[in-house]
Amino acid sequence: MQQIAIIGAGTMGHGIAHTFIQHGYRVNLFDISPAALVRAREIISRNMDRQVSRGVMTSAQKETALTNLITYSSLDEAVSTTELVVEAATEDLRVKLSLFRELDQYAGPGTILASNTSSLSITRIAAQTSRPEKVIGMHFMNPAPVMKLLELIEGYQTAPETTGEMTTLALALEKTPCVVKDYPGFIANRILMPMINEAVWALYEGVSGVDAIDTIMKLGMAHPMGPLQLADFIGLDVCLSILRVMQEGLGNPKYAPCPLLVNLVNAGCLGTKTGEGFYTYNGGPKDLSVSKRFLQ
Repeated sequence: MQQIAIIGAGTMGHGIAHTFIQHGYRVNLFDISPAALVRAREIISRNMDRQVSRGVMTSAQKETALTNLITYSSLDEAVSTTELVVEAATEDLRVKLSLFRELDQYAGPGTILASNTSSLSITRIAAQTSRPEKVIGMHFMNPAPVMKLLELIEGYQTAPETTGEMTTLALALEKTPCVVKDYPGFIANRILMPMINEAVWALYEGVSGVDAIDTIMKLGMAHPMGPLQLADFIGLDVCLSILRVMQEGLGNPKYAPCPLLVNLVNAGCLGTKTGEGFYTYNGGPKDLSVSKRFLQ
């Protein structure tokens, strides 16, 4: 397996592309936006410059890797000759279902179709194709070139051979593959999101402030990043979406998102990508410990 297509040139898409070309794979990176493709190449190049400065790769290796990255704005051209397609489009079920119907038409019959979804049903996505046995979840962590975990999600009809191929591929990418079954939130987010949500509830109820909550989890639990800062990094809209998927899919009210999280998303405060979430990224943690103003 040498020719890979990545669908979507956003944060996860360009991070996954970076990971593959760094390890010698040829990548066709697709996005409907030509500007997003230009930006993705620039970001990958800058991130590789940091790797060169740290001695992770040489300048020659960087240039070789970038020659293996080809960008496309035509979906059929991007996937027609590939052995694996990794979808990293927006975390919207309707978008993914429509996209996988198209991928099934354009990709060769032996091509494996993977989704980088963080919570949506692989079984339901696979049902849009004529090859459900060749559909699997490949949940990369952000930032993809750095994080070692690769969560592999088996849909109801995913073949053991598909899982085996993706496990071998994960090891070639120097990732640690963990195979899980297809249930809402999988494992990573089924455990992570309730923790983040509980931190938001503690803030909402005035138990403590943003900085104290994150400091307690960093110093007391040895977490490298506090849950509220991590939520900002993930994207508060993404956190909210995952919690709603888990609440609906598992039918348990314990996954209901905190109203403060809902309000921040409604206000467009989505975290680092908008410059403001639980923190303002030019001023530090926000004073949200007294949240009664959201109830007025």
